[in-house]
Amino acid sequence: MLERSLPGRPNGSAAFETEPPEGGEQVSPPPGRGTGGGGVSEAGSILAFDFGVKRIGVALGTQLGAGRPGPARALTTIDTEANDARFAVIAALIADWQPLRLLVGRPLSDDGTPHEMTARCERFANQLRGRFRLPVDEVDERFTSTEADAGLRERGLSWQARKAQVDAEAALIILQSWFYNHAHATA
Repeated sequence: MLERSLPGRPNGSAAFETEPPEGGEQVSPPPGRGTGGGGVSEAGSILAFDFGVKRIGVALGTQLGAGRPGPARALTTIDTEANDARFAVIAALIADWQPLRLLVGRPLSDDGTPHEMTARCERFANQLRGRFRLPVDEVDERFTSTEADAGLRERGLSWQARKAQVDAEAALIILQSWFYNHAHATA
């Protein structure tokens, strides 16, 4: 089930589809994909995924153009293990937000070596490429779930609330990491 009103980050960088929090910005679907063919400097939406065997966290960000990041927020958690149901939700998100690009967290061991979950995430990224014909970047996601849980804990959320939101928050960290790395690569 899609949750479209997850709490945003406390620094005001989060945005909501319906009513933005005080001081927050509204994230709206772009009017179209633009004319740049989905380049990394084009303005538009970006969806990030924190892939897991049981759940997939999803975050939404807006690139303002020239590689400048705009508002970003944890969007939803896909809470099903059935592949067809997962891709149906992803197809609906892509139809709603018309992203220029997709991001998938790529887990690695502490020393940077791949492991079993790395291969699963790479397969998921390849499935996204094949099904939706969009550019997909893989982003190092080491420690994102730990960081996401710590951030939710700092906000005073119970373990039940953290469990429900940690995957989407991890996807947000993946997205923010991509924005940061992309901004510094183009500077």
